[in-house]
Amino acid sequence: MSSLALAVRDSNTMLRRNLLHAWRYPSGTLNLLLTPIMMLLLFVYIFGDVMSAGIGGGGADRSDYIAYIVPGLLLMTVGSTVIGASVSVCVDMTQGLTARFRTMAMYRGALLVGHVVGGVLQCVMSVVLVGAVGAAMGFRSTDATALEWLAAFGLITLFALALTWIAVGMGAASPNPEAAGNMAMPLILLPLISSAFIPADTMPGWFRPIAEYQPFTPAIETLRGLLLGTEIGNNGWIAIAWCVALIALGYRWSTAQFNRDPK
Repeated sequence: MSSLALAVRDSNTMLRRNLLHAWRYPSGTLNLLLTPIMMLLLFVYIFGDVMSAGIGGGGADRSDYIAYIVPGLLLMTVGSTVIGASVSVCVDMTQGLTARFRTMAMYRGALLVGHVVGGVLQCVMSVVLVGAVGAAMGFRSTDATALEWLAAFGLITLFALALTWIAVGMGAASPNPEAAGNMAMPLILLPLISSAFIPADTMPGWFRPIAEYQPFTPAIETLRGLLLGTEIGNNGWIAIAWCVALIALGYRWSTAQFNRDPK
């Protein structure tokens, strides 16, 4: 068997291990899903009329705000779900499992690949669930073509891959699972200071660059344009550039932490 076939086989084994672990202990993923779902319910049913009037400049229309907020909440779901990957990697690193796998005749990077691919799959399933909740609340994307839906799915998957690699690096660098969860908290907080809930150009001048020049805002605006037909501009290229940069950074960080000598 070739080295590539061995690497694929071992990575597939680690992927099955992570998916089985998530299936047997679903409470972690479900707890992380509660944040975007609760934010969706809160901002639509409590603040929806006020927020829609402020954004549109006219009368209150909750359905318009549902259309505005759902793309941002879908990417916020990605940011919250990847925290599970950070904690899972830290558990493997701190409880001796990684050291044990290093002594076995297996592809060295299979453990990381299993965590990353498993994390991306969990993100996609979580996004589908939150999207279903949004659709039940009235979100519609009637103008999007099949190609735009495919592009939106590709963007979500690429964004999930980027954040998962960053989360894996955080988990590998953390001394314990609690620290891993705390270190990954900015992945939930960043959407709160993006254009997920209000347009970035309505924010104070000193705060606006923080919202505009971070990974979530261009990705949210691109997803919003694909699903709702709004102007994308150069946000698509900026979002892809952010994803590529985060993947490269997360990969280098994760592999460096994984290859260091265990204490």
